[in-house]
Amino acid sequence: MDIDEAVMLTQDRLAEEGGTMGDLLGHFRNRISPILIGEAQWELVLERARKLPITMGALPFGFELPLHARDPETDFGVSLASGTRTAAFFEERAQTDKTDETANSITRLFRELDTDDSPLRQIVGRKLMLEYDIGSARDREDSFPGMFLRPGERPILGARGQLGDVETVVDGLVSCVGWKLNDAERENVARAYLAQPEDTRMDSFGIFPSRSRSIRLAIMGFRSERELCSYLENAGWPGQTSAVESVISRFRERVNIARSGANIDVREGGLGPTLGLTLIVKQRYTKDSRYWLDGLTDWDPFLDALSHEDIVVSEKLAALAEWVSKPTMLFAKSGRFVMLRGIHHIKLVISQNRLEKAKAYVFMVLSAAVSF
Repeated sequence: MDIDEAVMLTQDRLAEEGGTMGDLLGHFRNRISPILIGEAQWELVLERARKLPITMGALPFGFELPLHARDPETDFGVSLASGTRTAAFFEERAQTDKTDETANSITRLFRELDTDDSPLRQIVGRKLMLEYDIGSARDREDSFPGMFLRPGERPILGARGQLGDVETVVDGLVSCVGWKLNDAERENVARAYLAQPEDTRMDSFGIFPSRSRSIRLAIMGFRSERELCSYLENAGWPGQTSAVESVISRFRERVNIARSGANIDVREGGLGPTLGLTLIVKQRYTKDSRYWLDGLTDWDPFLDALSHEDIVVSEKLAALAEWVSKPTMLFAKSGRFVMLRGIHHIKLVISQNRLEKAKAYVFMVLSAAVSF
């Protein structure tokens, strides 16, 4: 059974267990530390999850955990793919509620992905990720989630002349929410790609329609802090690269760093001043069937290195260390499921030329496939 068949089977089985992601998450509260997600925040997560189909549990879902914040806040992330029961849910929502901007945008994007010989699908496949602001939301009103595409089918590599692929992904993503790139934005996106050195990849593309307009690009695979800082200078990042070098050097003294990555925000006026820094201690490849699996101790050295940073709340870090667990067998009325839980990545946020934030991105995923 391949991964797509396993997802389809799991969605069918989950549909027998309940109607919404709120139904699913309700079973997992005792597995999530209140130090990471407090009761008030958990209720807000459930409020959002009750508006999403339970079939989303068949693809990775999870939480953004601010390790620098004393309060136990979180944002909520989910994944979906075109041609699935989850996609049909949003298509039906778009037909019955013309005011549902999220459903309409997803439907427009999936319509493009499902077109025969879709250039966009040849690059990113059929998957889309959504990030809902919960703890970071300015108010309780429903917000348009962040939307992310990853070039998992045809990787976009530096120095490979793939500017056309970059433009295809960006245009497909922004057009589904009704945006159209102006000349300055298009030039800045091109500059960000053309500055990439060889052996780096454009890992993801994101937009946040409820926030200030920008295009979030994640570039991964830098071999040294000098290579990364040279890239930032060539791409036009307005911050001080000495601050980036300082952070990387501190961590390199404590833990082996295989590669590093940068999250940049492309705007009409150039790159935004905030930089997301990802220090990679374990290489991940999207096409790898074990992409989401970690060993139980893989993250320990990095978490130990992170504990030396003054901004990090030590209690949260200790709770985060307990998040990674062995595959767990769950028994439900429709049969058994396997649950995986782990840390996808940790992002260090540099702003005002200093390290200001540290965020952990953790995931859960269920499978009903016996061979999983």
